Amino acid sequence: MQALDWLVLTVTLVLIIGYGVWKSRRRDNLSGYFLDHQSMPWYLILLSVMGTQASAITFLSAPGQAYTDGMRFVQYYFGLPLAMVVLCISFVPAFRRLQVFTAYEFLEKRFDLKTRALTSFLFLLQRGLSTGISIYAPAIILSSLLGWNIYWTNIFIGGLLIIYTVSGGARSVAHTQKLQLVIIFAGMLMAAWLLVKRLPDHVRFSDALHLAGKLGKLNAVVPRTDWRDADFWQDKYNLLSGIIGGFFLALSYFGTDQSQVGRYLTARSVKESRLGLLMNGMVKVPMQFGILLIGTLVLAFYQFYEPPLFFNPTVVREINTSVYQPEFAALQRQYDTIFVQKKTAAWELIQQWHYHRKETDAHTFIQLHQQAEHVRQQAMDLIHQAVPHADHNDTNYIFLYFILDELPAGVVGLLIAVIFLAAWGSIAAALNALASATLVDVYKRAVYTRGSEQHYVRMSKWFTLGWGVFCILVAQFANRLGSLIEAVNVLGSLFYGTILGIFLCAFYLKQVKGTAVFWSAILAELVVLGLYQIHTVSFLWLNVVGCLLVMGCALLVNALFSGKN
Repeated sequence: MQALDWLVLTVTLVLIIGYGVWKSRRRDNLSGYFLDHQSMPWYLILLSVMGTQASAITFLSAPGQAYTDGMRFVQYYFGLPLAMVVLCISFVPAFRRLQVFTAYEFLEKRFDLKTRALTSFLFLLQRGLSTGISIYAPAIILSSLLGWNIYWTNIFIGGLLIIYTVSGGARSVAHTQKLQLVIIFAGMLMAAWLLVKRLPDHVRFSDALHLAGKLGKLNAVVPRTDWRDADFWQDKYNLLSGIIGGFFLALSYFGTDQSQVGRYLTARSVKESRLGLLMNGMVKVPMQFGILLIGTLVLAFYQFYEPPLFFNPTVVREINTSVYQPEFAALQRQYDTIFVQKKTAAWELIQQWHYHRKETDAHTFIQLHQQAEHVRQQAMDLIHQAVPHADHNDTNYIFLYFILDELPAGVVGLLIAVIFLAAWGSIAAALNALASATLVDVYKRAVYTRGSEQHYVRMSKWFTLGWGVFCILVAQFANRLGSLIEAVNVLGSLFYGTILGIFLCAFYLKQVKGTAVFWSAILAELVVLGLYQIHTVSFLWLNVVGCLLVMGCALLVNALFSGKN
């Protein structure tokens, strides 16, 4: 990065911190610290909800996901709009009516203390682990930019975020997310425009999409219906799993995860909460589509300009100083040869498309691309042997490499700031939620019940600090998880289905009691973890399995006990 990039990055980050501190002055009690006295308009709810979900992982890893696997990941969001409707009908009015700080308070009122405690524990475990992965995402940037050790970088990033979050509370989170998202969207639009401008002369935007389509990367909709095939249930992203599994995951995330519930509980009224959530349902799918489309354009760009054999330069430097350097160099020469041939085939395809305007035979081009990917896989296997502690999957580095290597000074600094801001928004909201659930559901409920408001606000800051340290520890192991955006969603799916099942029992199964739900949830969670271990179904279906198991077993247990009574 050049001096102008560092200037843009520093000014942007300082502006956000200063704005957040200035906006967070009114937080003298728990209502102010966690709910901002329920004073937020709908558009701030929308931006806060989007900012909490759209972490650095979204902008760092999603383009790489599209580069390697195509756009089918967008189907993961197809169930989200429907989930927003259900939330607005059932969840939002119930939480507002009971005037709760956390979603899990509602469960004690509906069931009992042990059900509330179990659900809160599952949330704290899942969200704590996910937030650790989110800290690792911006740490990748500094590590790559400055050559820092990734473990010390995690500590540095996590420490900054702890200071930022402890000082603010919900008001700081919401208002900084507003400014963050404006900068984020401006930066991503600029990246997309510059990416198209950087394509060679005579290669148009439509040509880039044509090449990406030939390579099977524009697979935004995969309408599989062969549910009798065992492979169908293991397919991670198709239309049915996106709508059904995505619906259950979105309903659980936005309806039961305190990091999101805490955002729309700050609204002025039920109407404002509903409007913010419904607008989120309308905006999120096209937003994610656009981010993935950038990844396919990066792929098209690298059909004309040679990409690296491996996108993580730190790991490449390590293997080039090891005894495996000759083998890696041989793979690099083979990759170079294939690229020259593939570039020629790409130009021929473009010319045929320009002159004949009809479907062209892309067999040679596709075959060469597959050969190049095979060499890349060999390089990853070699890296796994030569540098076993490193991440041998470079998905998370693809877009970052393009930014640093191809974009002009100033824009690089802005886009690095975009990734930092996305991280700060989601992690700050998560730490705020972890602290609120720990304080309200554990400390205030069972440990120290007679404290003053000032005491609880002070303890909230200590809990924020404690969870920040925990998340930093988790971040130290995140380099072995592959695609971060997929890892976060897999982790959520291990717990969200069970949590959602508990809440749906509370809302819709009025005859079911707390004990039946408690034991059914434990059983369902064990089954979900077992299914994940044996790789029986794709992770999106785990949300459906967990939720339906809780509801079905709760009905059965309740019926058995009711009959006995």
